[in-house]
Amino acid sequence: MIQAHLWRAAKLYVAAPALRASVYALALALLLAHSYVSARAAEQIILVVYGDSLSAGYGLSERHAFPVRLESALKARGHGVRVVNASVSGDTTAAGLARFEWSFPKHADGAILELGANDALRGLRPDITRANLDALITRIKAKGAEPLLAGMLAPRNLGVDYTKAFDRIYRELANKHDVLLYPFFLFDVAGKRKLNQTDGLHPNPAGVEKIVAQMVPIVEQLLTRIAAHHSKTQ
Repeated sequence: MIQAHLWRAAKLYVAAPALRASVYALALALLLAHSYVSARAAEQIILVVYGDSLSAGYGLSERHAFPVRLESALKARGHGVRVVNASVSGDTTAAGLARFEWSFPKHADGAILELGANDALRGLRPDITRANLDALITRIKAKGAEPLLAGMLAPRNLGVDYTKAFDRIYRELANKHDVLLYPFFLFDVAGKRKLNQTDGLHPNPAGVEKIVAQMVPIVEQLLTRIAAHHSKTQ
């Protein structure tokens, strides 16, 4: 119930531009704090989805958003997990980095980092995207959380040089930081009319379900890594 009210408050971010910074920041901070307390009370693993509109649930009801559906799928497989939605529609990697310190929960156990789509859509320099993601992975680890990097592919109309430079970012960063990689968040969903909303860019509920089903195995690998880390620190 509390989360539902906070979610509606966060919608003011879109409905009232003048209140964006203050209202959205407060609503998200309260939501993350509530999620942390609730999860710790039940001794659940806390996973944070830190991304843009693709994972935030743009155009969907809260119950159809990626974090909610992922949590449901993981619980159905017997995992005691709380998945927190810390994604913001429209975020570039730079925006995600700028808000990190106040919007990333301090006691998260793991994180799915899903950013970069808006960088590519805007044709931003791949080296800047790389540097921002590099910094985000470093900061997530510094918070004591285990990252899973969700990759993105650049639109093919940006040319061969751009797409090559952009597409290799995720694999190279995953290798550098020794983190798990899901190569393409929209794998087998992008470009499929039945799996996307009318804008052709954002997954509809069926598209979200497909993404979740495809990602569950690697998220379970993330949970294994988290469990191994906990055993070493106890």
